[in-house]
This record gives sequence, C-alpha cells and structure tokens, in this order.
Amino acid sequence: MSLDARTAGILFVVATPIGNPEDLSPRALRILAEADRIACEDTRRAGLMLAAHAIRRPMISYFEHNEERRTPEIVARLLAGETIALVTDAGTPAISDPGYRLVRAALDAGIRVSAVPGVSAVIAALSVAGIPTNRFAFEGFLPVKAGARGKHLESLAHEPRTLVFYEAGRRLGETLAAMAAALGAAREAAILREITKTYEETIRGSLGDLARRFAATAALGEVTIVVAGAADDSAARIASPVTLEMLLAEGVSLRQASAVIARLTGRSRREIYQDAIKTRRAENKPCE
Repeated sequence: MSLDARTAGILFVVATPIGNPEDLSPRALRILAEADRIACEDTRRAGLMLAAHAIRRPMISYFEHNEERRTPEIVARLLAGETIALVTDAGTPAISDPGYRLVRAALDAGIRVSAVPGVSAVIAALSVAGIPTNRFAFEGFLPVKAGARGKHLESLAHEPRTLVFYEAGRRLGETLAAMAAALGAAREAAILREITKTYEETIRGSLGDLARRFAATAALGEVTIVVAGAADDSAARIASPVTLEMLLAEGVSLRQASAVIARLTGRSRREIYQDAIKTRRAENKPCE
C-alpha cells in the first residue's frame, strides 16, 4: 500500500548509510520518496543523499539543539495526517543521534511509529570484531572530561558483556589509555574505522597495545570501539591481596604492584590500588 493511501499520520524511523551509499535499502528509498516530509539532522547532507537517488521531498531540520522546539511541531503535523520520515546524518536515528524525544512524543500522542531498519555502526562493528556477540552493552560516547570518563569506565570494570563505544578519532588515544587503566591493559578490544567505506579498517589487540598505538598515531573521523567483557574474576579477587603483599614484600611500590595485579586479573588498576590503600590504612600499614 502506498503512503498516499493511508489516512493516519505515521512517523517512519529510517536508517541511512554510514558510509557506503549502496546500503540504503529499497524500502527506505520508497518511504523517503513517498513521505510528506523528511525530518533530518542536517538538511544539506540529507539533500545530497536524496538528490543522489533523484528524490525531492520537503525537509525540516531536526537536530540536537532544536529537538525540544521542533518535536511539538512535528507531532502536530503527524496528528494532522502527514507521514514523516526521520533520518540522521548516518545510521539509525535515536542511537546516539537525535530521535528518541520525537519517537516518545509521537507514541504518547497515539501516533504509529514504524522502523525502516538498516545500517547501525554498533551491529556492523560487532559482526566483524571477532569478540563475543551473544551479550553486549552499547555505551555510546563516553564523557569528554577525564574525571567523568574514568569514573564511568570504572563502573564497567566488571561488566561481563562485550562493550561497544563510539568515539571521535581525535580523542581515541586518550580514551583507549583511560580504558586500559580502568578495564585492564590486557583486555581484548577492536577498533573499527571507516566502516563500509573504501578504507575500512579493523585493528585488534589489547587495550594497552591499542592505547600505545593511537597515542602516537591520530585517527580520523568517528570510530567504534568493541571491548571484550570482564572474565569471571572471583578467584582472582580472593588471591589478589596475597599476591599484592608478596610483590610489596619484594620492594615493588603499591602503584606498580596494583598495575601488575590488574594485568594478571583483568581488574581495574585504580580499583586494586584504592582497595589496597583502604585495607592497609585499616591495618596501620604504610601505603607506599
């Protein structure tokens, strides 16, 4: 049934290519060509995509800084019977991109919301990373400030599911260093750049190795980071205080000993260090 045959307004959430223009599905092309209006993150980028497929439809901007103002307007259009296709610059709307606010408002207004699935960098990265995919957690972009970023990563140190992050290339080196410190330098990870594009690249290794690599080599654009989940370290938790004391008895500093235990167990170096400080203070032992 064509969209013109429908009487009620519908919000279509349309996934668009993240790089390769051939990834736009036939259904997505049809929906975009028949929609009354297209809500897009950047009208210029969306216009180029539509022009490449000879599609000309009215567009309305819908991005992070005008979501609150635009949402009631778009919902009103939907209630009046318009069919609107929501797209972002790349990938699936509402996944670390604008869209959630509008989808929720449309649902609350009793409007039908329909997915037009397609490319998602999260799923694309998982499919080729070579890291377990049976369970995963998508964390999106980490906080930019070092303190908040480190605290958030610490909260994930014992998460058993595979973790997926987005990051800007210019911050990749410092982010990987923070991950190595919080999650363990030996933790397996994969960096995926330019997914679906000509120079697509998957770089696998430990967080420590990857952090060193990208500390010296800048990355361009946005990347997806896939990190293996934490192993069951209950046995290591029981053994680590003894091992830590053994290292200290040999003259290794507490900071160095914590780093060694982190590499051996996959636990967070910071957590091991802070736990040791608390324990040693309670036992009136020197902390360094």
